[in-house]
Amino acid sequence: MLRIQQFNNVPANLLLFQVGWFACVLSGAAERPWIGALIAMCIVAMHVLRADAPRSELKLMLCAVAIGAIFDSVLVWQNWVAYPSGILVPHTAPYWIVLMWPLFATVLNVSLRWLRGRWGIAALAGAVGGPLAYLGGHRLGAIQFSNEAAALIALAIGWAVFTPLLLALSQRFDGYARMFGARAS
Repeated sequence: MLRIQQFNNVPANLLLFQVGWFACVLSGAAERPWIGALIAMCIVAMHVLRADAPRSELKLMLCAVAIGAIFDSVLVWQNWVAYPSGILVPHTAPYWIVLMWPLFATVLNVSLRWLRGRWGIAALAGAVGGPLAYLGGHRLGAIQFSNEAAALIALAIGWAVFTPLLLALSQRFDGYARMFGARAS
């Protein structure tokens, strides 16, 4: 059962994620990606520092960065997506989109904690939510699809795999276990 303090953390956690998402996407579209990146890093840092076990939470964030950097760079390398700004190394994902992965990871041990063990629902949520987020980024001008169908299929498959994987990693690296009355890993 969620205590009041825990419930209050869920809306704040979701709100901060959305603020970070919009900051990254809108600043990427405006060719000022450093603004969104800075906001995302601040949100991630606040999340890690508030954790009961910051080291565990930091490990989760680093796993998310690695997964996201590789996955989004493959999409760029395959020429399915392109970005107008923030590319530091040619044929790789821009830094602002890579920083959205640890931003997403901030909701795993708080708002999306209930998805643990519900791998089918997590895969379905990823398969739908992941492509929709990128489609939203496309509509806001931060992402360009050179082959929209291929990109959306790849995104659906990738997020169907990575959402349960990240949730499993969040169980292993749960910096918020004590806050939610769970056993720490």
